[in-house]
Amino acid sequence: MDFDMDFANEMMMAVARLPVVANADHAPLEGGEDPAFGTVRWRTLFSADKTSTSGMVMGVAEFGPAGTLLPHRHSPAEIYFGLEGSGIVTIDGVQHELMPGTALYIPEDAEHDTVAGAEGLRFLYVFAKDRFAEVEYRFSAAQAV
Repeated sequence: MDFDMDFANEMMMAVARLPVVANADHAPLEGGEDPAFGTVRWRTLFSADKTSTSGMVMGVAEFGPAGTLLPHRHSPAEIYFGLEGSGIVTIDGVQHELMPGTALYIPEDAEHDTVAGAEGLRFLYVFAKDRFAEVEYRFSAAQAV
């Protein structure tokens, strides 16, 4: 019996069109005290390598008090939406306050970093990519060395 590649592709596309529900409390916490990134931790909610989704990556970034995500850039644009706490996001040298209910659009290849306030910070992040692994982070400190 021959394998029907067209049928297999149609089935994969059908699965990608089904609704997917993710609970941040059940997503593993990644990251931490890595000097390359700062102290940010994150939970990936939608990424094609972990969920039956395509076209979008979404997760929650979490910072302790005065936590950091060091200056970096990447080719896809990114959106932040504040959930808890507050912090300062610097985009191409301009500081923006991020707090619950505030959304920030970070243009493609814009240098940006985050410093959480005294109570920490949680925000939703979104990329228009299939997989989080497709987002190539280029940290400014690494380029300066």
